[in-house]
Amino acid sequence: MAIPQTPSLRLDGHRAVVTGAGRGIGLGAAAALAAAGAEVTLVARTSAEIEAAAAEIGNGAEAATLDVSNLDAVAAFFESREPFHVLVNNAGTNRPKPMWEVSEEDYDAVLDLNLKSAFFVAQACVKHMIETGTQGSLIHMGSQMGHVGGPNRSLYCASKWALEGMNKAMALDLAPHGIRSNTIAPTFIETPLTKPFFEDEAFKASVLSKIKLGRIGQVEDLMGAVLFLASDASALMTGTSLVVDGGWTAE
Repeated sequence: MAIPQTPSLRLDGHRAVVTGAGRGIGLGAAAALAAAGAEVTLVARTSAEIEAAAAEIGNGAEAATLDVSNLDAVAAFFESREPFHVLVNNAGTNRPKPMWEVSEEDYDAVLDLNLKSAFFVAQACVKHMIETGTQGSLIHMGSQMGHVGGPNRSLYCASKWALEGMNKAMALDLAPHGIRSNTIAPTFIETPLTKPFFEDEAFKASVLSKIKLGRIGQVEDLMGAVLFLASDASALMTGTSLVVDGGWTAE
């Protein structure tokens, strides 16, 4: 009897790039990929932060200083390197406020980074992959707010819902080239960016009332999801979203 073999979660011989990799979710993603054997490039605007992170991760991890909102620099970065097998499209921002207080500057800041930069980072990455016949996986860091709405989140929801649509269409374009595209949609994760918000006890209580498992997410809660989507274990998944929300969107 032929026993089915579990697909490997190992990424030996694979090259991976993670944007927004200096801290929080991006740092966790980079660490998870490196631990699985991938050669990881950490990308962020702050050199000292990612250089220290790459040194700590080890396993051949390297740092690359890049502002992903500079589209010419993004194109040049991907053209100058060997094609990657895995992209974690993670750089993002948020400006939570009621929709009537949102300025044009707020709109541009959130949508330009969360959507425009994500699109053109993915485009630059896959152009080089297609040119070289490299197959692989794009992982876009979405949010549960790309599946539901939330107070004071009009800009963030707009960007993350758009990211979900972008992901589905990209998956269709890229499938013939053996390149998969998926999102991870986390609930609130405690990071250096979000931690100050949880000092507001009323806000923290409102979040915990929606997370049915009863706790704020940690970066470690997403590392397995990143590894799964990067590896052969998810070989038949494309154009979908892996929702890691503790039950928030279940009701």
